[in-house]
Amino acid sequence: MDNKKNGIPELRFPGFTGAWEQRKLGEVATSHARIGWQNLRTSEFLNSGYYMLITGTDFKNGAIDFSNIHYVEKKRYDQDKNIQIKGENILVTKDGTLGKVAYIDKLSKPATLNTGVFNIKVIDKAVVNPQYLFQYLKAPFLLKFASEQSTGGTIKHLNQGVLIKFPIPLPSIDEQKKIANFFRSIESLIALHQRKLEHLQEQKKGLLQKMFPKNGETVPEVRFPGFTDAWEQRKLGDVATFKQGVQVGLEKQYTEKAPGRERFIRIVDYTQKTEDIRYIDKIPNANYVDKNDVVVVRYGAAGFVGHGISGIIANNMFTVNPFENLDKTYLYTYIKQDKIRKYLNSNSGSSTMPAINFNIMKTLPIPCSSIVEQKRIAGFFQQLDTLIALHQRKLEHLELMKKGLLQQMFV
Repeated sequence: MDNKKNGIPELRFPGFTGAWEQRKLGEVATSHARIGWQNLRTSEFLNSGYYMLITGTDFKNGAIDFSNIHYVEKKRYDQDKNIQIKGENILVTKDGTLGKVAYIDKLSKPATLNTGVFNIKVIDKAVVNPQYLFQYLKAPFLLKFASEQSTGGTIKHLNQGVLIKFPIPLPSIDEQKKIANFFRSIESLIALHQRKLEHLQEQKKGLLQKMFPKNGETVPEVRFPGFTDAWEQRKLGDVATFKQGVQVGLEKQYTEKAPGRERFIRIVDYTQKTEDIRYIDKIPNANYVDKNDVVVVRYGAAGFVGHGISGIIANNMFTVNPFENLDKTYLYTYIKQDKIRKYLNSNSGSSTMPAINFNIMKTLPIPCSSIVEQKRIAGFFQQLDTLIALHQRKLEHLELMKKGLLQQMFV
C-alpha cells in the first residue's frame, strides 16, 4: 500500500499517527505582490533611509541579504499595506529566477516589496506553522506544480492564480513544528559546511597570491622556513615541451573497456567528471597521459587545466611536459590559477571561441625556485585541495540527504 496516497509520509517522527490533511495555499495564507500601477522607477531607489525595499536579487540561501538593500520614501511604503514586511513573512520570487523563497522573522526597519516578489502570510498560526510552510514552499514541489499547471512549457512567471491553488499537506501543528525544526537544523549544518568550504577556498586564493613572487619581485611574501634563494622567472617554453592530443571520431569510440583499448579522455572528463567513459583502440605514438600529467584544454573550456586521469587525450587538449628543473605538480598548481586562465583567454585572439595560442603559452612567465621548494609548495597545495574536496563532498552529501528527506517526510 502506498502510504503517500493515503496521506501518510514514508518517514515520520515517533508518536505521530493518522493521515495528513491537504489544503490549498490560498486557504491557509494570503499572498500579495506589488500591483502594476504601483511600480517603482529605479530613480526612486535610495541608498539610505528608514523604509527598506526588498527585491528578487536580495534573496540568498533562504533569507534576505540586507548588505546592499535599497530604501524608498515613506509614501511608497504606505502605498500598500499588503506588501508591508514586518516579521514572520514568507517571500517568494515570481519573476526572474522563479521560486526563490526567503523567510523573515524580525526586521530592524520596516520594509516593502519591489515588483516580482510575493508576500505570503499565514492566516492562522494555530493551523499552520510559518516555518513549516516556508520549508515546504522552499522544497522543489512548488516549481514542479507550477510547471505542471503551465500550458506554455517553460515557466517565465509564477502566476498568483497558480500559487493559491498549490496543495499544502498539513499534519498536526506539533508535527509541523517538529518537521520545521528538523529541516532548520539540517540547513544550519549545510550553512556551516558552506562557510567552512568558502573559508578554505578564500584561504587558498590568498595563499596563491602570497606564495609566488609578485611581478618584478624575486621572493614571495610567504615562504617555508629554510628557503632564502631568489626565484627566477622563466618562459614556459624554455622549461617544458607540449604535445597535442589525437582526433578520434565517434564511430571509433567505445563504452566498454577491452584488450587493446585505452581510455579516451575528453574535455568533459575533466570539466564535468562524466560517468560516460569512452575507450579507443591503441594508437601508436599517441599522447598517452599519466594521472599526474598536466593537461590543458585548448578549445571550448580554453585554459582549463586538469590531471588525475590516465589515457589518450583528445585533440582539443595538450600536455605540458616540464624538464627536470620544474616539478610537474608545482607547474599544475601554478598554471591552474584563474588569473592564468584569464591571461591565456585574453590573448586567444577571439572573444566568441577562445583557443589557446601555443606561442602565448610558450611565453607564459613561470616563477621558478629550487626543485625542493617547488615540491614543498606543490605538496602544501595538494593537501589544501584534498581538504577542500573533503568539505565539498560533505556538503554534497548533506544536500543529497536533505533532498531525499524532503521526498520522504512530506506526502
